[in-house]
Amino acid sequence: MFPAKLALSALKRIHHGACYRCLSTCFVQKEGIKAGDGPHSDSRVWKRKPKNQSAIWSSIRLLETQQNGRRPFSLSAATIVNSAPVHVQPYLRLMRLDKPIGTWLLYLPCTWSIALAANPGCFPDLGMLTLFGTGALLMRGAGCTINDMWDKDFDKKVSRTASRPIASGEISQMQALVFLGGQLSLALGVLLCLNYYSIALGAASLSLVITYPLMKRFTYWPQFVLGLTFNWGALLGWSAIKGSCDWSVCLPLYFSGVMWTLVYDTIYAHQDKEDDIKVGVKSTALRFQEQTKPWLSGFAVAMMSGLVIAGVNAEQTLPYYAVLTGVALHLTHQIYTLDINKTEDCWKKFVSNRNLGLLLFLGIVAGNLWKE
Repeated sequence: MFPAKLALSALKRIHHGACYRCLSTCFVQKEGIKAGDGPHSDSRVWKRKPKNQSAIWSSIRLLETQQNGRRPFSLSAATIVNSAPVHVQPYLRLMRLDKPIGTWLLYLPCTWSIALAANPGCFPDLGMLTLFGTGALLMRGAGCTINDMWDKDFDKKVSRTASRPIASGEISQMQALVFLGGQLSLALGVLLCLNYYSIALGAASLSLVITYPLMKRFTYWPQFVLGLTFNWGALLGWSAIKGSCDWSVCLPLYFSGVMWTLVYDTIYAHQDKEDDIKVGVKSTALRFQEQTKPWLSGFAVAMMSGLVIAGVNAEQTLPYYAVLTGVALHLTHQIYTLDINKTEDCWKKFVSNRNLGLLLFLGIVAGNLWKE
């Protein structure tokens, strides 16, 4: 026990010293650190971090577990990942299990569609919501794995991505490929629980999942392609309940989701614009620059228009339109108060979109319960 305590103390001193040097570098370079929890990335900072920092933390956690006999309890996603076996953690980080905001943004359009398809006066199908939640977790993880496989060489050039499991060498390309196959196999199992129409529709989205990570190399509109990918559930949720799509409802809902993604991911991209220029990738943030707010306002108006059309065609009721007013106010506040040159503010506005999506879901449920 005594040697273990000495080793733990030494590792902590090493880590604290490394952290001090890292923070000193940040202070000198005046680089801001942001919380990196976007749909497809973590925080980006152009600085050098100790290459063995992850290993040091893993060793500290392992020794603390051996010494104390247990890990502290927490429901935080990052803590849960850090509490997993050390050899499993790189795979959990590869699928961004410690960063759940991307899963939420993928899942929420599914919930809207499922809720809109519910019978009048009824709650949405809880089993289907659970099934789609599982599918969103798996497909978001698969998308992140594909992204990191494509971008391995880019990731090595930036400190926030250099620590990713593939770029850092914790996971080889072959191991990542096998892991991707496992994720897609499980996602296929989820998809096969649906009707034949939905199976075909879900399979059609795979081309978007595979090609999206490449778009930032060729176009300033990768956020649009992300929108097409992340909002596929707006089509799939309805068909899973009804057996096919009612395009008068599903297409306006899908369109609204794509516009929503253009809003939140453009805001997110403003955090990374300086690094994107250095690495040589494109984004709507670089395309819009100081004209970002007028563009976002246009996307917000288009989103709200689509939601109104979807509501009318789905015969929604007063609570739905009352909540749409709240959604519109939320978007207005996001855009009006946004400081595109302040990383912390961009991050705050970005993550608030989970609450916006949940609010819309509750509005759809309330509007459906209001029906006779």
